[in-house]
Amino acid sequence: MSQTIFVLEDEADISRLVQYHLEGAGFTVRPYLAIGSILSDAERQPPSLFLLDIMVPGGDGLDLCRRLRSNPTLSVVPIIFLTARAAENDRVHGLELGADDYITKPFATRELVARVKAVLRRFERPTAPSVVRFEHIEIDANAMQLRVRGELVTTTATEFRLLDYLARHPGRVFSRDHLLDAVWGDARFVTPRSVDVYVRRIREKIEDDAELPRYLKTMRGAGYRFEIPKVVAQ
Repeated sequence: MSQTIFVLEDEADISRLVQYHLEGAGFTVRPYLAIGSILSDAERQPPSLFLLDIMVPGGDGLDLCRRLRSNPTLSVVPIIFLTARAAENDRVHGLELGADDYITKPFATRELVARVKAVLRRFERPTAPSVVRFEHIEIDANAMQLRVRGELVTTTATEFRLLDYLARHPGRVFSRDHLLDAVWGDARFVTPRSVDVYVRRIREKIEDDAELPRYLKTMRGAGYRFEIPKVVAQ
């Protein structure tokens, strides 16, 4: 079964171009010229990925990204921005909202398809269930779910992958560059400082006090280390 991509693009020519090349690569594409019903459609049948323009009728892609990231059902679905807004602060803002990649117009269609495939590979789930539990925290890689004190905590796909990677390598110190390679792969819009943004978000979700973390420690001048008292993997 092909993976479905929701494409939000208000310029019909660009939308048709994107649809043609993604379908040629084996994807199913649902195009949207405006925000309209995209959120309700996604809630009924979540896509594999959202490809969002920012400046569109009926709202903007940034606000839609924010709403998707706060939606428990859709928060882990990868998001790529495809936009003419190429300024550095726009890229940073997209990252802070939870985007997984950021492609600027004009773009090469082969590169677009390659980066869509790269993001989807990054979020492939393991074939066998794999759970890490420690104290009051449970990280379920197969379901891509984080529970804290038994309560489901909403995460983005990238937040989850970073947390899961660190928790499966307790006691090891990882540089920001290493984490970028391990979690983001070839995403081009992220920088070593992007890791700091995600670390802060993770701490806010798993730590009793994000300012005095017990688990996710900063190693000054080196990077980050995850410390847990006990790990039980299934």
